[in-house]
Amino acid sequence: MSELYEKSLVKLELDQVLAQLADCAGSEEGKNACRMLRPSPDLEEVQALLDETSAASDLATRKGNPGFAGVTDVSAALERADRGGSLQPAELLRIADVLRCARSIRGYCGEGEKTTVLDPLFQALTPNKYLEDRISGAILSEEEIADTASPELADIRRHMRVQSSKIRDGLQKVISSPAYSKYLREPIITIRQGRYVVPVKSECRNEIPGLVHDVSATGSTYFIEPMSAVNANNALRELELKEKKEIERILAELSAEAAAHREDINLNVTLLVRLDVIFAKARLAYRMKAWAPLMNDQGRVELRNARHPLIDPQKVVPISVRLGTDFDSMIITGPNTGGKTVTLKTIGLLTLMAECGLHIPAGDGSRLSTFDAILADIGDEQSIAQSLSTFSSHMRTIVDVVAQCDDRTLVLFDELGAGTDPAEGAALAMAIIEFCRKMGSRVAATTHYAELKLYAMRTKGVINASCEFDVETLRPTYKLLIGIPGKSNAFAISRKLGLPEEILKEADDLVGKSDKDFEDVLSQLEQQRQQMESARYEAERLRQETAKIKQQSEEYSVQLQKEKDKAMEAARREAQEIIEDARRTANAASEELKALRRQITEDADTTGINQRQAELRRSLNEAESKLRSGRQEVSRPEPKRAVLVGDTVELLKLGTKASVIAINKDGTYLLQAGILKMTAKPDEVYLLENENPYKTKGRPVHSGREMKLTAMPTEVDLRGMDSVEAVCVLQRYLDEAMRSNLSSVRIIHGKGTGALRAAVQQELRKNKFVKSFRLGVYGEGEDGVTIAEFR
Repeated sequence: MSELYEKSLVKLELDQVLAQLADCAGSEEGKNACRMLRPSPDLEEVQALLDETSAASDLATRKGNPGFAGVTDVSAALERADRGGSLQPAELLRIADVLRCARSIRGYCGEGEKTTVLDPLFQALTPNKYLEDRISGAILSEEEIADTASPELADIRRHMRVQSSKIRDGLQKVISSPAYSKYLREPIITIRQGRYVVPVKSECRNEIPGLVHDVSATGSTYFIEPMSAVNANNALRELELKEKKEIERILAELSAEAAAHREDINLNVTLLVRLDVIFAKARLAYRMKAWAPLMNDQGRVELRNARHPLIDPQKVVPISVRLGTDFDSMIITGPNTGGKTVTLKTIGLLTLMAECGLHIPAGDGSRLSTFDAILADIGDEQSIAQSLSTFSSHMRTIVDVVAQCDDRTLVLFDELGAGTDPAEGAALAMAIIEFCRKMGSRVAATTHYAELKLYAMRTKGVINASCEFDVETLRPTYKLLIGIPGKSNAFAISRKLGLPEEILKEADDLVGKSDKDFEDVLSQLEQQRQQMESARYEAERLRQETAKIKQQSEEYSVQLQKEKDKAMEAARREAQEIIEDARRTANAASEELKALRRQITEDADTTGINQRQAELRRSLNEAESKLRSGRQEVSRPEPKRAVLVGDTVELLKLGTKASVIAINKDGTYLLQAGILKMTAKPDEVYLLENENPYKTKGRPVHSGREMKLTAMPTEVDLRGMDSVEAVCVLQRYLDEAMRSNLSSVRIIHGKGTGALRAAVQQELRKNKFVKSFRLGVYGEGEDGVTIAEFR
C-alpha cells in the first residue's frame, strides 16, 4: 500500500469509522484488530467478508450478541511456559478466561441450526474444559491459591493454622500475665517480618527477654518476640517455606499443562478475535442501519440513498450517485458548502468500508466495485515550512496520483485546478482528467470552472452533476443532480446578503456574453428540472392516494362480504331453528292424533276430543306462521292474464311449482306437483307466465313440503342429491309419512359409491319413529333401496 493510498484513507476518514467499529468490539484484542483493518482489492475476499458480516447480523438478531470479554493475547506467556518457565497466577487466569470464552462461543451456535458461513470458525474452536477447571479450581485470584489446589498444600495450610493458634495461645498468656502486662504498650498480639510479637514500652524492653523485630516511628514502642515463642515461630516459618515451594510446584505443573495445549489455545485466541471483529461489524451495521452492497470488480458504482456514516443521521441528506456505468468520469459543480466534497467522500468512504467487509449505510440494491487503490486529493496541505502554497500542495498530490493511477484505481479530485489562474487551472484540470481516463481510472472531481462544465457536455463518457442550492433561502439542499451542471450563484448570494446593486451591475457587465448565455441556459435548465421534479412529486402523490383509495375500497369490499356471509349464516341458523321447531310441533301433533284415535276407539268424551283437536290445529297454525315469517316475502307483479289449463303456478304457502290440470266449477284449480295431485284456491297460487311444466327435464324431487299434501306416496327418490340435501328431504318425508300413518316406506338412494346409502341409514338409526330398516330384496330394488318400518 503506497504512502498516497495511506494518506487517502485518512482524508476519506476511514480511521474514524474503524474507531466506531472498535467501540463495538467486546475485547481489547478485538478493538485493536478493528483499528488495524485495511481494505482488500480482491473481490472474492471482500464478498466473503461481507457474507460473514451478514451471517453475524442474522445470528445477532435471532440469538443476541455473544460475549468476548475474556479474550486476551496469551501467546507470550505460552511461549515462556513452553520453554519450561512457570507462569504467574494472573497469566494462568487469562488462559482460563480464553478457554472459558472459547467454550461459550462454541456453544453459541448449536447443532441442528441453520448453516452459515461462520460455522467453520465456530467448529474450529477447541475448548478444554479439564484445563479450564484445573486452573479455575486451583487459583482463586491473582494473589490467592486455593487449598484444594493439591492435597499437600491443604495439609501444609492445616498445620500452619494449628501452629499459628499455638503461638497465639502462648503469647496470650504473656500479655495476660500480671508480671508482664505492666511492660506492654498495649495487650495485643501483632506480626512483624512474618513473626508474632508483642508491643513493649521502650523503657521496659529489657524486662521481657526476646528478639526485637521492629521499633515504632517515635521509638516509644519495641516489637519483641518473646523467647518462649521463638521455636514456635521458627516452626511456622518452616511451614510457610513449604507452602511457597508447593505453590511454585502447582504453578509449574499448570504451566506445563497449558504449554502442552499451546497451539490450540493460540488458535482459539486468533479465532475469537476474528469472530469478535465480525460481530463488531454486525453491531455497527445495526447502529448505522447499513446493508451489504452488491460487489463487482469492473469499476461500477451505483449508490442509492447513500448516507455519509460520520454525519448526524438526523441531518444527513441521502444521495444517489453512479459512476462507471454509462460514463467513467463525473464533474460535480455548484456553490460552496453545497455538498460537493461530501459527495466525493461518500463515494470513497463507502467503497473503503465495503472493501473492509463492512455494510454500508445505503439503500438495498446499491453496487460497489473493488479497486486496487482509491487516490484522493481532498483538503488543503498548505505548508509554510515546506514553502508550499495551496496550488503547490494540491499539485504535489496530483503528481503522485497521475503516477499511480491505472484501470483499477478510483480517483477523487476536490476543487481540481484551483489556487491559480482560472484559465490555466481549467486547462490543467481537463488535461489531468483526460490523462486519468486514458489510464482507465474512474474519476470524480469537483470544480467551479465553467470550462469543465462545457468539457463534460462535449466529451463522451464524462457527465455533469451538481449539488442543488436554494437561492431564496441561501441554503444548500445537498441533493445531487446527475446530468445537470451547477451554478456558483455568486451574484444571487451576494444580492441576498446585501451587496449594493451598482456593484453587482458592474460585475455583470464585466462578465462575457458567452458566459452569460451559458449561465442563462443553466438557469433555464434548472427551472425546467424543478418544474419536472414538482410534476413528478405531484404524480407520485396522486398515485399513492389512488393506491390508498384502492386499498380502502378492497378492505371495504372484504368487510362487506364478511358482513354478508355473517348475515347469511345468521339467516341459516334462524331457518334451521324454525324447521326444528316445526318438526317438534309436527311430532307433537302426530302424538296428539294417535291419542285422539285411541280416544275415539275407546268412545272418549267428544268435548275433550274437540278441545284437543282445536289445540292441535292452533299449534299447527302457529308452526305454519313461523315458517311463513321465516321466508322473505317477495314483491311480485300482477299476472297479465288468467290461469289456464297447462300453466305453471307456484303454491305461495309451500313455495312449490305445480301444473294446472283442470279448473273446477267452484273456481279452484286441480294441480299436479310431481306425482301428487291437489286442489288450491286462486289466492293460494301465483301464475308463472314464462314457464311450461312440460319442458322441465329430469326426475321430480319430492321435497318435504310436497309430503304435507294428500295422497302421501310410499316411497321417496333421493338419487342425484348430495348427502346433506338428501338427509333434509328424508327427514321431512319421514315426518309426513309418520303423520299419514304409513306402516313402512321405500327409500330410493341408488347403489353408486354407497355414501348416500350410509347417510340414509345413519339418519334412520337416529329417528325415534323408525322401528327397523333393511336393504331391498329382489323385486324391491335390492341394494339401491332401503325399506323402513315405523313403530
